[in-house]
Amino acid sequence: MKKLVFLFAALLVLSCSGDDDQNNPFLPNIAVNFQINLDLPQYNNLRFPGGIFVDRTDGRGIRGVIIYNQNDQQFFAYELSDPNISPSDCSALKVEGTRASSNCGNENLYEIASFGQQIRGEGGNPLLAYRVTKNGNTLNVSN
Repeated sequence: MKKLVFLFAALLVLSCSGDDDQNNPFLPNIAVNFQINLDLPQYNNLRFPGGIFVDRTDGRGIRGVIIYNQNDQQFFAYELSDPNISPSDCSALKVEGTRASSNCGNENLYEIASFGQQIRGEGGNPLLAYRVTKNGNTLNVSN
């Protein structure tokens, strides 16, 4: 009986995949690792719940990163590229309020405040999420 329980537990552990395993067939897997100092004036929107900042700095994501302050303690970061099309000249999303929409002539629309879920369009992939940790007034964004 002990062998059966051990075998079952081993199979269960081996069959689990990590939370960081995001296999999006459209977006390349690139390294993301940067910090944001919330004391700087350009990040003022992120100092309040519901605040959003779109960072288009080179090297931060494929087309940039959307950062969202949910409640002052929990922050989310998403790739600015439409997750349901391959990167192109039009693949950077347009952000208005808490919604991000495609610029490529399709109807893809995403709700940033609802974990980047797609709410309209084709493909079904949510926004590609990056890990955010807060240490004092510094956000660390990585994957």
